[in-house]
Amino acid sequence: MRSKLLVFVSVLILASMVLSACQPAAATPETIIQTVVVEGEVKEVVVTATPAAQQPETKPAVLRVNLGSWPDIIDPQKSSFVNEIAHLKLIYEGLTKLDGQLNTVPGAAEKWEYNEDATELTFTLRKGLKYSDGTLLNAKRFEYSILRNIDPATAGEYAAITDNIAGAVAWREADVANLSEEELQALKDGVEVKALDLNGNPCTDYEQEDCLILKVGLDGDPATPEREPAPFMHTVLSLWVTYPAKEELIAEGGDIWWTSSKYHIGNGPFIVKSLEPFVRGYFVPNPNYWAGVPTYDIEFSYITDSAVAFEAYKNNEFDIVPLAAEDLAVVQQDPVLSKEAQIYPGSCTFAFYMNQDKPPFDEKPVREAFAYGTNREAWVTDILQGLGSPTLTWIPKGFPGYDPNETRYGFDLEKAKEAIARSSYGSFENLPPIKLTFAGTARNRTRFEWLAAQWSQNLGVKVELDPVEPTAYTALTKNRETLPQVFYLGWCADYPDPQNWLSVYWMSTSEFARRYGFSNPEMDALMKKGDTTLDPQERLTYYDQAQKLLVDTAAVIFMVNNVNSYLVKPWVKGIVFTPQDAGWPGDVDPLSITIDTSMIP
Repeated sequence: MRSKLLVFVSVLILASMVLSACQPAAATPETIIQTVVVEGEVKEVVVTATPAAQQPETKPAVLRVNLGSWPDIIDPQKSSFVNEIAHLKLIYEGLTKLDGQLNTVPGAAEKWEYNEDATELTFTLRKGLKYSDGTLLNAKRFEYSILRNIDPATAGEYAAITDNIAGAVAWREADVANLSEEELQALKDGVEVKALDLNGNPCTDYEQEDCLILKVGLDGDPATPEREPAPFMHTVLSLWVTYPAKEELIAEGGDIWWTSSKYHIGNGPFIVKSLEPFVRGYFVPNPNYWAGVPTYDIEFSYITDSAVAFEAYKNNEFDIVPLAAEDLAVVQQDPVLSKEAQIYPGSCTFAFYMNQDKPPFDEKPVREAFAYGTNREAWVTDILQGLGSPTLTWIPKGFPGYDPNETRYGFDLEKAKEAIARSSYGSFENLPPIKLTFAGTARNRTRFEWLAAQWSQNLGVKVELDPVEPTAYTALTKNRETLPQVFYLGWCADYPDPQNWLSVYWMSTSEFARRYGFSNPEMDALMKKGDTTLDPQERLTYYDQAQKLLVDTAAVIFMVNNVNSYLVKPWVKGIVFTPQDAGWPGDVDPLSITIDTSMIP
């Protein structure tokens, strides 16, 4: 919208100063007569002001981050994508959290303790915890949020992450349509998540100040009659699915409650002030955050075109943007930008997913042929400009469970021909057209045109490019019914444990495996052994076997392990960088960040 103040016609400054030989000159107000045009009418405005030279300019401390695409949803118990979680981590906090070394440390809970066989986990909350609006936060709130995650009515995308809570699977997988309300209530009551007061009695409501204990019963393998340990659950309960959004606000806001800042009353370091879809999200410090108050505001923008974001960064319109491969050479050759580039190991694996519900990828030999026929090294060199490393497996280097000896399905056109010959099609010429679906930005089009050309040249297949709007692309990949034929996605670690890489994602009961139509009972059995084994070295052997089976299925074309690459302005100080900086660098410890406004141009 244009300002109503349209044109300055003239400015006449009349000033007088009184000087003293014995002391510094005192600032004398200036009389300023401004002739302006206001809505078509010429007016003279007389104002007085201290001379500009006497007024030190103060710039607001705002961290401006381009986050990319607008989130599909910002509901703690329904979110799963990186950009969604980036919002939630500002507004809320779990019982535990990860520190800069990715260790699990106290969050809203000051301590936790397992029983001897790791089948029960007890959290003790900090006294006097408050939400951003000053109201009490007690263990009853966390009981609600965890149960809401499990509730089949919620249908959260990450619901299976809490399946190792005793009773969780039975309720989450309940046949809601054919069970009575009494039967469903009995299943809910069987979930062992209980908020207790300091005397061990069940808490009664959200106003109970001594409701500081949360007791969680665990069952590492719900499929067996006996209790199995789940020694990783203190870390799982750091995740956004446990964040204590208020029950009454969710009820008041209805299905789209998360779209309004009115209903996002959280316990994290920031308060969401406004959410403008596809444009801006603005966050201010939470004065009631137990660990301290941030010294700056945060502004998220949602520019999906990295070229546009890069130009905005160069114009000082952003403080942090992802550094795209297409801009790397320019940045490296620029004496200023090269100092602002932050490139360091990441925690993501990216792959091309082949929809096994749709021909021709319902046949394993076809999937093998495409895996052999894809040149990962060229993708890293030509497309990523070196910002990544080729991979033939799932867990990245540097994480527990990484397999350095996996060499299957490396680029080999002869093996690709042998694989397709074993299929019912017999040759690549007989395959139906292959459709590549992707988020339709200009740079993504270039990337997928490259892949289409590779497959056409190397394999002789017909490839159709299918660009879609970025948020719509995200939604397509979340539903098995709308899952594209071939698409590109990645998995970024929630915490550094092979259980998060394998069981959370590839277990037949997980939302992700179901979404992609993946199920392997032999893998399930191995992952369950890894999940329930207390000995650290022994559990790694089970995960290693499970990962080898995953590779063998040729479920996806493993492509690249990422590096984190960002541009950060020099006035942004104190960022704690971690491999899991998938949203933006520094969100693991936002209190460490300061902004030196004196450096801002």
